[in-house]
Amino acid sequence: MIALAAVMAVGWLAPVAALRGQGGGAGGGGQVRGAQTGCPDDPAKFRPCAIAKEKTFDPPRTPDGKPDLQGYWAAGFQAFNIEEHPETFDYRGEPSLVVDPPDGKVPYKPSALAKRNDRADHHTDPTTFDYVDPNARCFLRGVPRQMWIMQFQIVQPPGGEHVAMLFEQNHAYRIIPTDGRPHVGPDVRLWMQDSRGRWEGNTLVIDATNSNGGPWLDNQGNFYSAAAHVVERLTLVDADTLHYEATIDDPTVFTRPWTMAYPIRRVRDKGFEIMEFACHEGNRSMDLQLQRPDKKD
Repeated sequence: MIALAAVMAVGWLAPVAALRGQGGGAGGGGQVRGAQTGCPDDPAKFRPCAIAKEKTFDPPRTPDGKPDLQGYWAAGFQAFNIEEHPETFDYRGEPSLVVDPPDGKVPYKPSALAKRNDRADHHTDPTTFDYVDPNARCFLRGVPRQMWIMQFQIVQPPGGEHVAMLFEQNHAYRIIPTDGRPHVGPDVRLWMQDSRGRWEGNTLVIDATNSNGGPWLDNQGNFYSAAAHVVERLTLVDADTLHYEATIDDPTVFTRPWTMAYPIRRVRDKGFEIMEFACHEGNRSMDLQLQRPDKKD
């Protein structure tokens, strides 16, 4: 129970987004979700609806003519399991974020699925570091997981050569060049990957490589390796809704590329700002998760 309590202590982070005015995700409380687009919040239903609406929406523009994505945003999903899961004592029930394959399941190779299942079986009562979510140790969440927990800010500096994302959770950030420069060399491995962007019409396409293979995709231990290639797509559906997609290709782990998608909503709270997130100060989550009642000092 001590380990479970520690996991739940980490889990308070996502509901804070709801308390701060962004509202819950699918099945959550707070503001009425989907009101801007009229599209359902369930990712499998949101995606086709958003694709249809974004074809006719003329987004606001920056002075250099690019779609203006600037502002504060939040997805509102807990996604402690990116696949569909029922409500339990420690998790809110939510639909799968996976929209392709249509069954909402991550298409693992057999050995990788066994690894994920082993992590899932032990994540609330870990015996070694292998079963502890790296985020509980204050490591960065990586791409795409960083995109759906808590609020973040998008900034587009003058000149149109970069897009910046500043995240409240763990003070993470992404600086995304859009000027055509190549990725860093293959020997550079990063928790947040190396991102390069380009515009395809009204869509910001982000190519993320150079993972260090450390991040988990959720608390259940879904994962990719250092060979993962992530392609994200961000498109305004209306003034206050982003259609977010991330396609993950990793032949060492998955049988095929797969895609997750969901809405990201603009935060319109008056005076809103990114808060300080001091993860390391007094954090005992890792120690508590590794304590077992049958262990003796």
